[in-house]
Amino acid sequence: MPKSTVHLLRHGEVFNPDGILYGRLPGFHLSALGQEMAHRAASWFQERENDGARISYLAASPLTRAQETARPTSEALDLAIETDERLLEAENRFEGLAGVKRQLRNPRYWPLLVNPTKPSWGEPYVAQAARIMEAVEDAARKAVEQGGEGAEAVLVSHQLPIWVTRLAAEKKRLWHDPRQRECTLASITSLEFDDGGLVGVTYTEPCPDLLPGAANVPGA
Repeated sequence: MPKSTVHLLRHGEVFNPDGILYGRLPGFHLSALGQEMAHRAASWFQERENDGARISYLAASPLTRAQETARPTSEALDLAIETDERLLEAENRFEGLAGVKRQLRNPRYWPLLVNPTKPSWGEPYVAQAARIMEAVEDAARKAVEQGGEGAEAVLVSHQLPIWVTRLAAEKKRLWHDPRQRECTLASITSLEFDDGGLVGVTYTEPCPDLLPGAANVPGA
């Protein structure tokens, strides 16, 4: 694979006053704060281009919050937003519930918790990492086709798929404590490729000052 970088951008804060684990449910839009986060991420990419980067490809999960997060970057870089189903949030059997921690006290849900290493309540971590990495590799090739050697791509996705992809890239175990994920709202996880393979992973938070006041319902 030619030299390239793919940036995995997590969406911004979602308007979710009821604290629902929204997963793949439709109709969840960015909040006003989430919109600000999306614009902050777009400014980060624009500054990167001003410093000499060539960002030539942009894609997003089909979910509303991802598409809305991608829009400011699309406008800032004059790039069309491609929609890639592989960038979707993880499947989750708890999708649609509010107050998931409280709900887990109900014995009806205990059978879903038998194997947290897989996890038994949703899409296997291995499957998530595989589909995201496939999208990453395709995006890297498309970026180079459109922008030349060293070109970059931006993919807008969701916390858990991004995090397990990073763990896989760093050859770490995929089972983890959700509270320990380093993948905050509107954060950027960058995968660098050269000489046919992955050569580096970096992590950036374009809007750390906006995070303390943000609502952040964990995903799968």
